[in-house]
Amino acid sequence: MSNYSKTHALMQRGREFLGTEHAILCGAMSWVSERNLVSAISNAGGFGVIACGAMTPELLDTEIAETKARTDKPFGVNLITMHPQLFDLIAVCGKHGVGHVVLAGGIPPKGSVEAIKEFGAKVIVFAPTLALAKKLLRSGGDALVIEGMEAGGHIGPVSTSVLAQEFLPVLSEDHLVFVAGGIGRGEAIAGYLEMGAVGVQLGTRFACATESIAHPDFKKAFFRAGARDAVASVQVDPRLPVIPVRALKNKGTEEFTAKQREVAGLLDSGAVEMAEAQLQIEHYWAGALRRAVIDGDIENGSLMAGQSVGMVKEEQPVADIMTQLMDESEAALSRR
Repeated sequence: MSNYSKTHALMQRGREFLGTEHAILCGAMSWVSERNLVSAISNAGGFGVIACGAMTPELLDTEIAETKARTDKPFGVNLITMHPQLFDLIAVCGKHGVGHVVLAGGIPPKGSVEAIKEFGAKVIVFAPTLALAKKLLRSGGDALVIEGMEAGGHIGPVSTSVLAQEFLPVLSEDHLVFVAGGIGRGEAIAGYLEMGAVGVQLGTRFACATESIAHPDFKKAFFRAGARDAVASVQVDPRLPVIPVRALKNKGTEEFTAKQREVAGLLDSGAVEMAEAQLQIEHYWAGALRRAVIDGDIENGSLMAGQSVGMVKEEQPVADIMTQLMDESEAALSRR
């Protein structure tokens, strides 16, 4: 086994918190972060996280059971705070003795953190601002992920490097902070660890792993793409709010912009009411991620990807990706 003494020393608190060999989380990617990829990440010494997304409690129950059948290592579950059955999903995690629950997509509703703590699990939270981070950590968050706008999927407006400089000097001594967004190589991991992070989270780098069930055409789109192909969705009209999502540009992203213009025109002419107009925009991408990941419709589906996509060049087993990242980090720290 390779000697990662320098990297492991800086990751020590993160490794103890996760119960893993390496403090590397795999970001929860809907349709991608399921039993196969999650168990492979955990078996390779990292920390896999099931993306619950819009799953029903019954589906999550099966997914956790199937993941446990494939690994005896720790893994977590990512729950969306706006899910209408959030407390039922938390109960499913409790039933299976899940050790870590990640709450994403908004401020955790009242009682949710307490419900998770009740069965002894740790709570991992996201925060886009320092003030909110402090509040969530005071309210029971055991660890924090700061994610920059280079990440794939739903993003905030600030880059990873700026967030790291803002959050880590203030929080890293007393709290566990993981850094995410645009990380594709071990040198970057080493840099954030030296700044005070206890570990990192990567998504895009693992999306096309051999163990990922993503469609071959989805993976090929990643291999062809460069960093500037992963663009944030554009909001055409302030009356029609669009939550920024980073994905590879394709026919679907172009048509979404055209759709916004069309709906804004209908709104101007009085042909539709505001609520109906906003609903049309909101529903445009319904099912688009599944179309891309599972069906391989790379023209009309949503190819959510971070800007590190340019570093994803081929299909590799998770274990090889993990070894490469750790080797690069250790080499970088040894050169210091």
